[in-house]
Amino acid sequence: MDAYIKIKNFGPIEKAEIDLRPLTVFVGESNTGKTYLAALIYALHKHFEGVPQLPWAASTASYFTLDYRSRDRYPQSQQKVLEQEMLEILEKLNASGRPFKFSDLPQKMCDMLEYRLTDQENFPDELKRCFDFENVSKLIRFAGNRSNEMKVALSVRDGDQTCWNFETRVAGSADPTITGHINPDMILLDAKRETEFHEISDVERLFRTLHACRWRRSDSYYLPAARSGIMQSLGVIKLSLIKRTTRIDLDRLETSTFSGMIADFLEWVISYTEIGTSSSSIRRVAEQLETELLEGRIEVKRSTPEAYSEFLYRPDQGKETLRMSHASAMVSELTPLVYLLQGIIGPGDLIIIEEPESHLHPGAQTKIAQTLVRLVRAGVRVLITTHSNYLLQQIGNLIREGELQKLGESTSESADYLKKEEVGAWQFYKNKPVTELPFDLIEGIEPEDHLDIAEDLYNESAGLQNRIEQTKEEDAVESE
Repeated sequence: MDAYIKIKNFGPIEKAEIDLRPLTVFVGESNTGKTYLAALIYALHKHFEGVPQLPWAASTASYFTLDYRSRDRYPQSQQKVLEQEMLEILEKLNASGRPFKFSDLPQKMCDMLEYRLTDQENFPDELKRCFDFENVSKLIRFAGNRSNEMKVALSVRDGDQTCWNFETRVAGSADPTITGHINPDMILLDAKRETEFHEISDVERLFRTLHACRWRRSDSYYLPAARSGIMQSLGVIKLSLIKRTTRIDLDRLETSTFSGMIADFLEWVISYTEIGTSSSSIRRVAEQLETELLEGRIEVKRSTPEAYSEFLYRPDQGKETLRMSHASAMVSELTPLVYLLQGIIGPGDLIIIEEPESHLHPGAQTKIAQTLVRLVRAGVRVLITTHSNYLLQQIGNLIREGELQKLGESTSESADYLKKEEVGAWQFYKNKPVTELPFDLIEGIEPEDHLDIAEDLYNESAGLQNRIEQTKEEDAVESE
């Protein structure tokens, strides 16, 4: 599925139109809205359980499974309605040369999904949670006139077919207005299907299968810029949580609250449990990350099954493990990524990483670019915000590697490559719309401000050198 997002007057952002790709890159100066747009994408992904062809597809599968299996508990008249719905679906599924569309689903189900899509509270609540605001209107563009209308629009497409649209508008201090539409002609099954459906139970099996293979819920994970500090102070955070469970006067405490992304991150870290969704190729990326960058292993320890997790680092040549508070900033920076890949994140999931280059040497920054590309190859969708030219240059090299592979050649035996169409880079500005930053075969992905800064530094360096030489010559003349 392809997801297209349009926003207007959102946080620091005047306007942006982007589409999510397997690797999406946000670049630009600080305070231009990169984190705000990344957080919005996280909120949308959480709300819709990914960006599926059919929103909340689990409801579709459960409609048939639960209603059909529990039909004996319904009044006889309702049983007849349910069975008639199933018979009509069987007839449409068996119609030769005819695609099965969204409008072929029972009207009750279509109405339920449309109603849920346009619910006026759930998505605004998710925005407030993720941004830690008591009112969505606080997200209206910070710069400029606060009376401007904020707009967030999401369109999900499958090739040339629009599947569904969703839009949120907020004007001034008014409540958000939610609109949305599911395309009744959206094709759920093409006309070339060969299976014949003989019994009502076949319909149940079909939609359970579709939910498992095509409509699977995808999860999202956010690694905030503050992750290194959180990992190094994890012991203090856990102690604080324990103290807060005792009988103390909480009303006397003045406490700050976390944004939803930080809270979710803390929840993963503190209650870490492998759920086994990572594929072998994703776990291999974790192993490569430990070998090539960390030069050691990340271990998870619990004193009892009920205790909080403790993350430890064991260097390759070391005999003892180190707590995160004793490990380097690079280790604590990358540990959350390692544990996600070892047993939580799965193919189709989205991982958002703020500044993956933080606390990394330039050589390590190029290696983390390879890690991101390996995740793309393993089926994970990746979104990053970055200020690193080293990381961008390496992504450019890996796109060039992909272009060579298209021509039937390769510069190495490595499987690390990107197709040009798999990468979307977007430049953020102050008080200007976000623009796409296209890949150039010669320049790669080169933000405009990076070029300006490099030119300014070169000119300053050349000017200082000239002054030094000129001063030396003047001193030599005077000494004569």
